[in-house]
Amino acid sequence: MSTLLALTGATIFDGELMHHRSALLVRDGVVEGLAAADSPLAAERVAFDGGLIVPGFLDLQVNGGGGALFNADPTPRTIATLCDTFAKTGTTGLLPTLVTDTPETTALAIAAGIAVAEAGDPRFLGLHLEGPHLSVARKGAHDPALIRPMTDADEAALIAARRRLPALLVTLAPETVPPERIARLASAGVTVSLGHSDAPYALARAAAEAGAGLVTHLFNAMSQLGHREPGLVGAALDSPALHAGLIADGIHVHPAAIRTALAAKAAGPGRIFLVTDAMSPTGTDQRRFILNGREVHRADGALRLADGTLAGADLTMIDAVRFMVEGVGLDLPEALRMASLHPATALGIAPHRGHLQKGARADFIHLSDGLACRSTWVGGTRVWGE
Repeated sequence: MSTLLALTGATIFDGELMHHRSALLVRDGVVEGLAAADSPLAAERVAFDGGLIVPGFLDLQVNGGGGALFNADPTPRTIATLCDTFAKTGTTGLLPTLVTDTPETTALAIAAGIAVAEAGDPRFLGLHLEGPHLSVARKGAHDPALIRPMTDADEAALIAARRRLPALLVTLAPETVPPERIARLASAGVTVSLGHSDAPYALARAAAEAGAGLVTHLFNAMSQLGHREPGLVGAALDSPALHAGLIADGIHVHPAAIRTALAAKAAGPGRIFLVTDAMSPTGTDQRRFILNGREVHRADGALRLADGTLAGADLTMIDAVRFMVEGVGLDLPEALRMASLHPATALGIAPHRGHLQKGARADFIHLSDGLACRSTWVGGTRVWGE
């Protein structure tokens, strides 16, 4: 007989509303609903000492963490390290992300993702392949020698991989991948994101109409908003259908630009969601690492190549949530949605992830009143913390 779990003692944010003096009810790893905290339920009780119970964070761009880098070791072991590392800061589901690399490394990353999917780790949401079909003009920290056009064989490999993965997000530049190819990928269930692109507005909108649904790390490594040529930034803000990831660390994007973008996307349905773009030093005292044979240095909260180019971020999701509240001035409920409900919606998993309403997976975090992560729960089971 299944056991009903009642979690009390903290304010509960269900993804829409804050509930006080309530109990979160969980049965068999699924949210059964809410009840008054003092209801005479036949349940196993967990009583927290204040704070907040909020939906678990979902991170759609995680290159590394805990000393591991997916490009350097594209194995199930690295995926497990990422899941364990970021659980400590509230992430209950993530997409391990491979930046532009060789076909051989890409194949290994896909094989690793398939192995983890078959093993059934619920924290593994799928894979994010960020490249190699990008624009050299907007390469960022990607190795230009590895950037290349998408071939028919590449397209077929991506579609085949998607059949064996819970999700596959592919970042590409629409000037290198034509709309008809984007349409075939999207119709096969591949989540297409536009990024590392110098595309003009019209081409970006054509890609969106073909089936691209996301934009990768808004403002960074893309054609900017101009008053005569709005670029990819303009398309992202103007298209209601496009969701956009955002690196909210105070380094990648100025708070004023974030506020402007939030105002532009207020009507939805496409929303801005938080990503970490984290690299291997996150969660460690590591000061340097190697990406595609080039040294990246960690200093002053940033990760940079020798020429100063940003190479990912030194960031966790709870850090990003705090920055949105304290640095941008966003209200806490919306900041929490940007880390949970909005990425779930962008990836198409919102029916059961990103919120704590009836029928959702019981993936949640207990936060202190100061927004420190105190414990992380996956499927109603504590995986880290008090």
